[in-house]
Amino acid sequence: MKPPSNPSKRIFVALDTTDLDRALALGRDLAGLVGGVKVGKEFFTALGPDGVRAVADLGLPVFLDLKFHDIPATVAGAVRAALPLRPFMLNVHATGGAAMLRAAADAAKDVTDGPRILAVTVLTSLGDEDLAAVGVPGTSHEQVLRLARLAKAQGLDGVVCSAREVEALRKDLGPDFTLVVPGIRPIWAAADDQKRIVTPADAVALGADYLVIGRPITGADNPADAAKRIADELTD
Repeated sequence: MKPPSNPSKRIFVALDTTDLDRALALGRDLAGLVGGVKVGKEFFTALGPDGVRAVADLGLPVFLDLKFHDIPATVAGAVRAALPLRPFMLNVHATGGAAMLRAAADAAKDVTDGPRILAVTVLTSLGDEDLAAVGVPGTSHEQVLRLARLAKAQGLDGVVCSAREVEALRKDLGPDFTLVVPGIRPIWAAADDQKRIVTPADAVALGADYLVIGRPITGADNPADAAKRIADELTD
């Protein structure tokens, strides 16, 4: 699936809040300026499906970031339960295995124009030593590639990955495999950060399809202006 031609539509804003009024205010400010919003476990645990519906009713596509991971039948049931919310994207953990991944992909086909099913490969909080501690050999980079290939083979639409893996995944898995990259920060939102920053433009140049951006937009004095600024950077 090709990414949107309009650069602003590549941006999904992370609504990492338990305050529905705050989430709706942000959604109203950003409607038409971004591609959609991401809601995760914090939001969903506090506000549930009704909270997701309220955000979706603003006309914003929703990335439902719940990272399902269980036996195949349970994950298939969870995906089916999410379908009435009409998420644009929905994710599962690739480490659930081939049968679980296939069950998730098949369950999404229960409706016409169902969500893109994405796999989470290796959490960005995990390093090589963390993987070794749970019995995974090799590097985190190798594990990401291994699990992304598994996800594609089982019919998933793409993966959530860090920016450092985008280029290799794009080369290995082709142009139609969706790559969603969280944790992106424009340079102007990263003052005093001495670590290497991957900007929105950098991530897209490497091969990212969608960017999940949180605080640089939601924490800005004017979230709409911040979103426009990022979209302009992607256009340059």
